[in-house]
This record gives sequence, C-alpha cells and structure tokens, in this order.
Amino acid sequence: MASTMLFSFFFLLLLISLPPPSSAAALAPKNSELFREYIGAEFNGIKFSDVPINPSVDFHFILSFAIDYTSDGSSSTNGHFNVFWDSNNLTPDQVRAIKNRHSNVKVAVSLGGGSVGNGSPVYFNPSSVDSWVSNAVSSLTAIIQRYHLDGVDIDYEQFSADSDTFADCIGKLIMTLKNNGVISFASIAPFANEDVQKHYISLWKKYGEYIDYVNFQFYAYDSSTTVSQFLSYFETQRWNYKGGRVLVSFGTDPLSGGLKPEKGFFTACKSLKKQGKLQGLENGASTIGELHKTHIGGLENIMMIFRRISLFPADFPVDFNNF
Repeated sequence: MASTMLFSFFFLLLLISLPPPSSAAALAPKNSELFREYIGAEFNGIKFSDVPINPSVDFHFILSFAIDYTSDGSSSTNGHFNVFWDSNNLTPDQVRAIKNRHSNVKVAVSLGGGSVGNGSPVYFNPSSVDSWVSNAVSSLTAIIQRYHLDGVDIDYEQFSADSDTFADCIGKLIMTLKNNGVISFASIAPFANEDVQKHYISLWKKYGEYIDYVNFQFYAYDSSTTVSQFLSYFETQRWNYKGGRVLVSFGTDPLSGGLKPEKGFFTACKSLKKQGKLQGLENGASTIGELHKTHIGGLENIMMIFRRISLFPADFPVDFNNF
C-alpha cells in the first residue's frame, strides 16, 4: 500500500457506504457487514485457516500481490502478471477449501503494491494501453481461474505513465474482467499523495461505475491527525470519489500515521455510524493469524476491537490458543 511498511503493522479499514452509490458501488451489498483482509505478502506461513471467520459477515481475503514484473522482480513485463504472494501456503486448493468451508468468503488478488524483489519500487509501466490490457486480461484470467478468485484490488503507487493512460489501462482491465464474468468485484487503494490521487481520480472519473470499493489509506496521513481532521479528510475523499463506497483506516503500529484509537478513532467512527454509514471492517496488515503467532495478547486486543464495533459478537467463539 502506501509503503512497504504496510505489512509491518496492523490497521483496520471500516467500510463506509456513501449514498447515493454509483451504479458500480450498487453492485456490492449495501446493508451487509464486510470484513476484508490482505494476506500473503510477508511469507511467514500464514494460512486462511489461521484467521477466525464470522459466518454472519461478508469476508474477503485479498492475496498480495500479483505484479506485472519478471519473477525475480528485476523488470516490468507490460501486463504479464506473476504471483508474488506466499503461494506455498496460499494455494489454489486452499482457496477452494476456505470458500467451500465458509459460504460467506470470497478471495481477491491485489495488483501492484509498493515494492518488489529486494525492495525496489513497483512502477506502472505499460508500453501501450492496448498491449497492456491484452496481456493483463490474459495473464490475470489464468491466475484468477487457477486460484478460484472472485475479484481484483488495484494498488499501484508509482507511475511511469500519465494519469489518462493509467485510467484507460486499469479501467479497461476491470471492465473486461467483469464483462467476461471472470470477477464479481473490484477495489482501488489510493492515498493522499498528489501523484497517486491524480492517477486514481482520473480512473474513478472514467471508470468509477466498475469499481465497488475505494480502500482509501487514511493511515498515511500524519500521526498527529485529530478527530476533526479525520472527518475532514474523509469528506475530502468522499468528494474525490463521489458516489463510491469509501473505506477508512487506522494503524496500531507506533510508526503508522492517521487517527489512532487512543486519540479518537472510535469517536470519529461513532459520528459516522450515527449517520448510518458504518457497515464493516478491513484488516490490511499482517493477518490476524500472524498476530496470533507472534503475540496472543495482540490478537485478543484486536478481537476486542472487532467486538467493540459489533463486527464479531461477544459470544463469537475464538480459541486464541488453537487456530
């Protein structure tokens, strides 16, 4: 996401439904709770089964990442995507199994990310719109079908192409995958950087009807963010992605930015909830399973957060010692 630090800390994204929705946003459930979790970027052995799943919410795993770079991460490939997530522990059979076990689970793939290989930045670098889209549709259709996936998430953060080229490449990719019945939903993951916003707002203006969620990275704002500033930032992004279903976030790592729980995050959420806009939650950091394996207490605290915003009920069974 906003940096390689994304997967070094835990953050939550709360789904905000913005009336009136665009035609694309209307494709997603309007009144159901949603939990989304990025998984697979850290290669730490975490599996789908390490994550507790509430059967009463829509649950999306997002595999991170597929990148149009050579398998060694040395150069871009003009839309020929390769798998860069932990494919030894997150296999096609495991995707099929978790979806068969939980009818409320869907699995998507995130495209791009902040870095690749030894930490080199990932650049969106198409040779041309038509060639990139053709290659991307072909390679991603193969990956999506092989892994039994349901959607895509767009997380490019550095660009060697102008905003119109980005918009046409990504927009046509999403449109084609949807029209071909390959995916059922798509999301984008912008943050408050001038160049990033220029590219994603251009995409939104041209192809917003095909985008179901805006995973806005509010944790990329300054760590001194106050409740009033947070709500102001939200309104700004609500305007930038007018008609979209925007997600808000916070980070619990001391180095992360944005509005922290101890500084009023839940106060801000309460304000949004009173307006009938709070519907769900997303975890985009090291997975809940990873937090369990590194620190049981951390997982317990996170489950308390989930229950506090009513995503997991108080009696939802979680065995912290045996996932």
